Amino acid sequence: MTLHNCLLALFGLLMPFVADGIDYPYSTAEPQKSGWPLMDEERAYIVDKAEHDRRPGREANKHLPHLWPVVPSAGYFGGDAWLKLHEAHVRTVQANAGLVDVLLVGDSITIQWGESWKKHFPDMKAVNIGIGGDKTQNVLWRLDHGGVEGLQPKSIVLMIGNNNMFFTPETGIEAAAKGIEMCVKNLREKFPDAKIVVASILPAHSPDHRFYQDIKATNEVLRTLKLNSDPLVQVLDLTNDFLNEDGTLKKELYTPDNIHLSPAGYAVYAARLKPMLEAMLAGRPVPAQPAKKMSP
Repeated sequence: MTLHNCLLALFGLLMPFVADGIDYPYSTAEPQKSGWPLMDEERAYIVDKAEHDRRPGREANKHLPHLWPVVPSAGYFGGDAWLKLHEAHVRTVQANAGLVDVLLVGDSITIQWGESWKKHFPDMKAVNIGIGGDKTQNVLWRLDHGGVEGLQPKSIVLMIGNNNMFFTPETGIEAAAKGIEMCVKNLREKFPDAKIVVASILPAHSPDHRFYQDIKATNEVLRTLKLNSDPLVQVLDLTNDFLNEDGTLKKELYTPDNIHLSPAGYAVYAARLKPMLEAMLAGRPVPAQPAKKMSP
């Protein structure tokens, strides 16, 4: 490659790029920015390189952690294990093309709705594309690579961000919140008529744990972004539902890892979510949310 072409390539990497109408702040070396099925080059890129080696700036020997949550990146469990989960979701989406009542987007807390969804929402046709371990950047990649293509959801429930807490010491809190905001922008671009519920990151661990503190701080930044200034977006803050008065977790709502939800936890989540979805699907105003209490 000539020096001229190298400079052009580097300039392109530093410029924002647009995939499916979404304006991302950085262009990585990824060969296929959007679309499905994957080209062989794209498949090799995400299967042969760990996610760490595909993060924004890596290809230019730059450390840009504040961009990680807002630029699409495929997940990685080793080899093609993560990609196989995405491919399974793509097949489910293709099998359910057209109108669905609810599209569920997120990580393990979303995919583990399972029987609890059937119990609490028996009459709502839902497609669930949660993947355990996913961060905002992984959701962005999936949305742009066949993850929702052909669906026409009437409503969407997004809960994402817990796994971004592993990286907040590098990315910062604001970047994690901006990653959630970018997921909302992506979904609004793809489904301009759908109504979206953005669920806050659920509390996890204990008040003296960094995850707990960073989740609290990220949710506070998320509130300042005023996502619900869009009339089609509602923010569901579940924090108080899952905490005792002293700020500790309501243990009965969690599994022993203090992250994932027990059936009782999903029942509490469903109790808050159900009236919102019923109103959205019926074309009624969404009920007002309880006033937020200040947690310790």
